[in-house]
Amino acid sequence: MGQKLLLMAAGGTGGHMFPAQALAEAMLKRGWRVKLSTDARGARYTGGFPHTTEITEVSSATFARGGVLAKAMVGPKIVGGVLNMVMQMRRDRPDAVIGFGGYPSIPALGAATLMGLPRMIHEQNGVLGRVNKLFAKRVAGVACGVWPTDLPDDVLGEHVGNPVRGAVLERAGAAYIPPGDYPMSILVMGGSQGARVLSDVVPGAISALPESIRQHLRVSHQARDEDGERVTAFYAEHGIDADVQPFFHDVPTLMSEAQLVISRAGASSLADISVIGRPSVLIPFAAAVGDHQTANARGLIDAGGAIVIPESKLDLQSLTEQITSILSNPTAALQMSAAALSVGVPDATERLVALVEQLAEKDKS
Repeated sequence: MGQKLLLMAAGGTGGHMFPAQALAEAMLKRGWRVKLSTDARGARYTGGFPHTTEITEVSSATFARGGVLAKAMVGPKIVGGVLNMVMQMRRDRPDAVIGFGGYPSIPALGAATLMGLPRMIHEQNGVLGRVNKLFAKRVAGVACGVWPTDLPDDVLGEHVGNPVRGAVLERAGAAYIPPGDYPMSILVMGGSQGARVLSDVVPGAISALPESIRQHLRVSHQARDEDGERVTAFYAEHGIDADVQPFFHDVPTLMSEAQLVISRAGASSLADISVIGRPSVLIPFAAAVGDHQTANARGLIDAGGAIVIPESKLDLQSLTEQITSILSNPTAALQMSAAALSVGVPDATERLVALVEQLAEKDKS
């Protein structure tokens, strides 16, 4: 018996790629071979994948971007990508195929569907993404990162949680130091590509904090390349110690050291926040499909681990008030930390591994 092969397909954002990385780490330890099918955008997130992961870039496209000519080429690109994957799978047949969403997952899931291979999807958000919705009735089941997840009728869903990378698990439940008259840190995360609205509002809100809080703060702020210079300049002009980067490679460390996280409500970010256990102020992305970021945040909010500010209501005053309410109340901050930890699913990877192995075994029976 040769090594079993898992083929993973994921789109080009951290929300899709980080759970795939966690699954790759676990399956390789179990002696499986692991292949990842993604596009050029997704390839940017593969630096943290185990080096034995076989990574293939595929041809795919989306109707959501580009002009008339680009949209006209979407169909042929997708068909070409699917046919190419069929040929690859005939040469090296996977024992299981799992899609994590995003248009780059279409070729692998499409080919697996044509060939009748065992396949499933993992949905990170509380609302199915476009591609996962397309395949939801064509796979053995849907592993859900958030519960409840809005699923089509007759589609089986199982709550497994959102797998987190090994670096996050190493800091699971890290001791929380409540805010006080000593150095404190705030982590500002805007999703896989930063968030302009956070760069527009957060620095001003932090500068407006009472001096008794502000004097102790250090800020790690994720900002887009085009916003980085002005955000850095603002913090410097207001005497705030800040590290502004387009992408932090040590988020687990920064989060474990933070007294507060200010973040979008992407599924991977919330998984990290809840597994490590940190108070947060969440600003869901208003344009997210099906308002899924608000759905993602529901569990943390209901538990008392997070405060949510809808993007339409985000302004300097409201954010300053919420930051102050947390950093000026150590007892409440500690309670929020524990509440966040209570909704974490640190064994999400193991749950997903079990489903993948069951899927492969069903195909043999």
